[in-house]
Parts: sequence; C-alpha cells; structure tokens
Amino acid sequence: MTQQQPTRFGVVGSGWRAEFFVRVARLLPEEFRCVGVVTRTAERGAQVEAAWGVPTVRTVEELVTGAVPGAGAAPDRPELVVTATPWPVTPDVVREVVDAAVPVLAETPPAPDVDGLRALWADVGATGLVQVAEHSPSMPAHRARRAVVEAGTIGEPTSVQISSTHLYHAVGLGRYLLGAGRGPVTVRAQAFTAPLLDPIGRDGWTGATEPAPVRSVLATLDLGDGRTILYDFTDNQWYNPLRTNRVVVRGSHGEIVDDAVTRWVDGRTVLTSRIERRQSGREQDLEGFDLDHLSVDGRVLYRNPFIGARLADDDLAVAHLLAGTGAWLRGDGPAPYPLADGCQDHLLGLAIEESARTGEPVTTAAEAWSDAV
Repeated sequence: MTQQQPTRFGVVGSGWRAEFFVRVARLLPEEFRCVGVVTRTAERGAQVEAAWGVPTVRTVEELVTGAVPGAGAAPDRPELVVTATPWPVTPDVVREVVDAAVPVLAETPPAPDVDGLRALWADVGATGLVQVAEHSPSMPAHRARRAVVEAGTIGEPTSVQISSTHLYHAVGLGRYLLGAGRGPVTVRAQAFTAPLLDPIGRDGWTGATEPAPVRSVLATLDLGDGRTILYDFTDNQWYNPLRTNRVVVRGSHGEIVDDAVTRWVDGRTVLTSRIERRQSGREQDLEGFDLDHLSVDGRVLYRNPFIGARLADDDLAVAHLLAGTGAWLRGDGPAPYPLADGCQDHLLGLAIEESARTGEPVTTAAEAWSDAV
C-alpha cells in the first residue's frame, strides 16, 4: 500500500491563530507540511522563519505558485491555503486564492458583517473551493457527544445549552450537536454586567485580585421544528477558570449534561452513565501524556488518531480540520465545514449581538447559502 503523502498547505497571516496550524504541522510532519506563510513585511517574515521554522513570502501569488524560499527548481505549491487574517481582510484573500483555483480553509468568520457574507457567497460560493476553520465541533469531547446523539441514546435531539465559547463558535457547535440546517432563526438576547475576578487572560496570569465589571450575554435561538439553542457567554470565558464550560444536549428520551448521559431504557428504568476520558501519562503510566479515547459504557465514542503528538484538545481540533480538508481534497471524505455553514454561523452570531444591543428579537431569513450542498 502506498503511504499517503502529507497534506501540503500554506498560511496567509502570521498572528496567534495562524500559529496553531503551523504548530500542528511541526508536531505531525507525516500528516501535514506547511510550505510557507505570507507576512506583510520582511521583518515579520524573519521573525516567523526564526520562531516557526517555515519559509515566508510577501504575497498570496508567491505562495500559491510555490515561489517560496528553498523550493529549488520545482515550485512547492500548496494543495490548500489557510487564511488566518483580520476580519476585514479575509474576504479579499479568499477571493484571491479562489481566483488561483486553490482550495481555501478560511479562519472564522469568513467575512465581518452580513453584507460581506452575502457578497463573498455571491463571488465564491458556487466554486465549492472554500471551507471554514470552525474548530469547536472537531474537539474530542464534542465529537463524543455527537456520537451519543447519532446513536439515538437520548432520542430526538431538541435543544442545546452552551456556556463555553462565543457567538459563531457556539452557534456552530449547537447546530452540529442538533444536526440542524441553515433555515430562518429567531434570536432573543440580553446583555448583563456583573462583577467578576479575571485572573487569567491570553497572555497568562493577570495579577488581578479584585472583581471588575464584566459583560455577559444570554440568548435563545429558535431554529424551528421545536429545536432551540440557549447561549450563555461571559467575556474572556475562554481563559477565566472561574467560569467553566457547560454543555447540555437535551432529547426526547434523555439528555447529556457535560459528561453525564441520562436516558430512558424501558418502562421502569432510567440510567445515567459518564463519558469517560482515557488520558495516558498519569502517575505510573509511562505511555506519555496523551488522549487515547472517550467512551461510554464500554463503547468508544472518539479515538485519537494523532497519538504520540501530545496535542491539547484545541490542537486536536485543528489537526482534525486539516486532516478532514486533506481527505476532502483527495475525494476521500466529505467537506469538513463548507462556507455555507460558516456564513450561517456568523449570521446568527451577528443576530445575537444585534438583539443584545437593541433588546428586540431578530429573525434571520433563509439566505442564498441555506440550501447549498
């Protein structure tokens, strides 16, 4: 059997999120190879080359044509381009890459506002070349929860409650867990401010010892057909350890509350089981620290295909996105997260913000991407 060659990708952008993709390629060289990164300046390029160990160029054209340093006589063209750029820049970068007939994995969101989403879809939606790097559904715990739902364990899924991540990420996760489409949605949201200590941020421990006013948003999303999403997010909830994750999936015959699965079995029996995480490398386990699998009642829900790379869950999500996109490129798998889904997620995220700002319900219409395959 011929061994599959690593998926070759380039990155446009050199910020915090871009580094996730480059890091995964460095840790899984047999799976992925970053052929180059586009930076705006040579100075930033030199920093990236030193810190990330990949060549850099200044333009998208250089990247997609393979004119990267060290390529030699044969161009080193990417099979795929990841755009990890500021919101206003992303649509134009996506268009440029698509014009070169190269598939795109666009970081979220694909455009900054509703008009931008519609314009981008009108320009590139029909090409089928654009996927979106919505990572939340690719996290192991959420894949495990989705496996429970797909098995029919809790019956027909009807609602999801998410207090974990924000806006389009939360919406995408909710629709994934419900198996919901892209139809009209009515959003009702309200913002609140309350004191909260914020001990950790993106750059580490803040040194804060007193609470400060922090904004939270509560929203309901009525997806129709009896399906709802309850959204609850507090600013900096990604980092603040005083606000933990909470995910509830309710169905006609039971519910999932974080890792607890409660379900009806027969006329006199309701059972609760836990989704168990096998994490190696603890105490006398000499396998090394790694996620092995997640299971419930002896049935494996998720098995880590990247054993040995010692990846955190967020990095595993990035690896799954890249692997899924590579399989899609080769015709070996479905589209991992089509542009239509990325547009719908951000459309609803913007509706949450609008409703929270105005205090009025917002109903989104069926958009041009609603019925896209």
